[in-house]
Amino acid sequence: MSHPKVRKAIIPVAGFGTRVLPGTKVIPKELLNIVDRPILSYIVAEARAAGIEHFVFVTGRQKGAIEDYFDHQFELEAQLAAKGKDALLQQLLDELPKSGEMSFVRQMQPLGLGHAVNCARDIIGNEPFAVLLPDMVMDANTPALTQAIEAYDKVGGNIILVEAVPESETHKYGVVAVQKGADKLNRMTGMVEKPAKGTAPSNLIVSGRYVLQPEVFGLLSAQAPGAGGEIQLTDSMAELMKTQSFHALEYDGVTYDCGDKIGLLQANVALALKRPDLGEAARAILTPYFA
Repeated sequence: MSHPKVRKAIIPVAGFGTRVLPGTKVIPKELLNIVDRPILSYIVAEARAAGIEHFVFVTGRQKGAIEDYFDHQFELEAQLAAKGKDALLQQLLDELPKSGEMSFVRQMQPLGLGHAVNCARDIIGNEPFAVLLPDMVMDANTPALTQAIEAYDKVGGNIILVEAVPESETHKYGVVAVQKGADKLNRMTGMVEKPAKGTAPSNLIVSGRYVLQPEVFGLLSAQAPGAGGEIQLTDSMAELMKTQSFHALEYDGVTYDCGDKIGLLQANVALALKRPDLGEAARAILTPYFA
């Protein structure tokens, strides 16, 4: 059985980035660098590799630099061309969107992830869509969203990427309950946002990549505030689970929480070491600290 194609993705970028202040006082968290590219560049590249055709950025006040990043800078481009820096110029041009590939909508109040996703409902329309949390950089041989969409193509419904954490850490995350089977794709039976210590249904946490059906929008519109006084996407997904199938996929890869100072540092180190052009120099710089 074939399923409707996942063509569109929501990327919520309206948050304040308080965990990485003061660096995010004037620079959006999503534009902080990992090596030589902003975090958001990695997220968009992952989604494009998964076949996403249209991006909906849910922005907020003081996030105009994100829209500017995905636009021409004619003076810079002209200077690079004049100096013969063609390879560098091409890198910049390759990140620019095709006509109509990106939309930007405002989340006018910081009312939670569920509220942010619902801000994009009119652009998404009545079709399945992806959600990518931009502070979660997921390093994988097969891009994380590609893994999610491949799972969706197999079973349809709704797909949540998950990963295992120590049970002592589950209270920090959204946690899923599953009918555990023989492989890494399992039917979900429940989910809860930031459960109290010792009450989590499993040690599988939501990793920041989703494939969802459009019926979730109707639930989000009526959703009451949940954990933290915010409209939680998790709550509406749990309600949708009563009428639609949800599967959790333990994805193959490593997640770096770049909304956290140590996570951002980890991403910089790990991805620098993997770069063919920078890995050797990065290793030489880091080695003395661990000798």
